[in-house]
Amino acid sequence: MFHNKTVIITGAANGIGKALAEAYSQKGANVIAADLDEEAGKKLAETGNIHFVKTDVRNEKEIINLMKTAAEKFSRIDVLINNAGVSRWKSPYDLSADEWDDIIGTNLRSVFLGSREAAKYMRKNEDGGSIINLASTRATMSEPNSEAYAASKGGIVALTHALAVSLSEDRITVNSISPGWIETGDYEELREIDHLQHPSRRVGKPEDIARACFYLSSSENDFVTGSNLVVDGGMTRKMIYEE
Repeated sequence: MFHNKTVIITGAANGIGKALAEAYSQKGANVIAADLDEEAGKKLAETGNIHFVKTDVRNEKEIINLMKTAAEKFSRIDVLINNAGVSRWKSPYDLSADEWDDIIGTNLRSVFLGSREAAKYMRKNEDGGSIINLASTRATMSEPNSEAYAASKGGIVALTHALAVSLSEDRITVNSISPGWIETGDYEELREIDHLQHPSRRVGKPEDIARACFYLSSSENDFVTGSNLVVDGGMTRKMIYEE
């Protein structure tokens, strides 16, 4: 499906991003994995057709260099997955302005910068391209002390539908995915209640997000744009009261 397609994934050295890089590589894509974690990124690049570019997504010049590097290496850019993100659970009374700015810069500003720069190359393709932004179910529901993270993810959902409209003339689809609980650690250590509280009866896996990305980045699905796909095992549709 993605043979010879160029796919850029930010935050690709670990967690969901790593699973996405491996999944697209297995589908025949030329994968550019961007991350600040140079050691993990280089290790990832030893497997499959994955090329690592050390990138601080908060830095505009490094984002520009990422896209330029991908285009020079593979002649085109087809898919961008804005996955990089950080979180910090801290009381709003204690969260500093610098900490707020770091979360917003990493999670939200980077999505705009990455999308803007990737689109400059995608618009040259006859079939355009696809941008996927990793948001979160925390864009619409919260636990305490998550203000900056929630704001960044809510911003991603809004930015997604704005970009979808703005980039439509260039045949670029823009969608977001809001994962719920996606376990990136030892899945076997999860408790039974962890699984059974989900309407799906299980906790999510990175592969669930990869399959959602495949769907949204397939050229056959270009009728889907401006959407936010919730992949959470049904948790945000479950009414929960304390007994």
